[in-house]
Amino acid sequence: MNRAVHAVIDLAALRHNLKRARTANAGAKQYAVIKADGYGHGLVPVARAMTEADGFAVASLEEAVLLREAGITPPILLLEGFFQADELPLIQHHQLAIVVHHVAQVDALEALSASGVETPLPVWLKVDTGMHRLGFSVEETPLIWDRLSACAAVVQSPRLMTHLACADDFQHPATLEQLARFNKLLPETDAECSVANSAGILGWMGSHGDIDRPGIMLYGVSPFIGETGAKRHLLPVMTLRSELIALNACREGDAVGYGATWYCPEDMPVGVVAIGYGDGYPRHAPAGTPVLVNGVEVPLIGRVSMDMICVDLRKLPNAKVGDAVILWGEGLPAETVAVAASTIAYDLFCGVAGRVPRQYVDGEDQHGEG
Repeated sequence: MNRAVHAVIDLAALRHNLKRARTANAGAKQYAVIKADGYGHGLVPVARAMTEADGFAVASLEEAVLLREAGITPPILLLEGFFQADELPLIQHHQLAIVVHHVAQVDALEALSASGVETPLPVWLKVDTGMHRLGFSVEETPLIWDRLSACAAVVQSPRLMTHLACADDFQHPATLEQLARFNKLLPETDAECSVANSAGILGWMGSHGDIDRPGIMLYGVSPFIGETGAKRHLLPVMTLRSELIALNACREGDAVGYGATWYCPEDMPVGVVAIGYGDGYPRHAPAGTPVLVNGVEVPLIGRVSMDMICVDLRKLPNAKVGDAVILWGEGLPAETVAVAASTIAYDLFCGVAGRVPRQYVDGEDQHGEG
């Protein structure tokens, strides 16, 4: 008999969220970001479900090869480009696009060009407009653009891209500053451009370009501080489910869980749920983190252990073993749990362990367009 914990992945909700991205910037292509195993939702199933995506973006060659071997044919962009020059033949074989963000990559492409090229590569030139992570400075970019434009190993002409560091915060001045720096380059290159991530798509019209890169919004989460996806008409894609596996009638003063960090304030029912940090539930989630039992929000109590958590069932005196539990998803936004656990929804999704089965459903009929 299997443990009760499983993650339900709603593919219709995923497609709905992709449509929201397209509606927000109807003139742009949408490259769905599905790195990190589709943000924990499953790389190949997520890609197969989003047939309307114009392309996909991943972090590594390994992820791209998995997609190609699964029969995924739309364009695939390697967001970190290539790490070694010997990866280039495989990149060419699978017809992948690459982000170029460092001069060593330009050197490698020029060396490939000198050796003779049958399959030039689509290249996206990354500009560092203020995040200071990857990319060429605004001052370096024209020279690098010229080198790539003259390189026989590169499909002409390269695209320009940048990444927004603070677009989740409408009050932060960095986004407008980044956009101003990036826009100065466009007349010099006349290139197709890609700026908007999820926050840019939904909240910064000035970031809309030729190609958008929706990420966290695809999975039903608002990219903005202090919001849940529902405010942006997004639907939750992952619902992490389990059930009650034990009920304890605890007495006032009884300690619950490892370390005796939580004591019952009165005689009360305590439920035990089959979920723990071994499944990816955050170990650092404090007492009070919300959990849904039979659709009723109850608080986590005591420490999270590897395979179990305990919950306060005083609101549900008639609860019984086998009752349904939702850790996040339908009825309990991942953002709400993430705030309680001092983390972000990305971390919750990506942290769901491999031992947790993913159950894929396609509830097309139950979702309106929103």
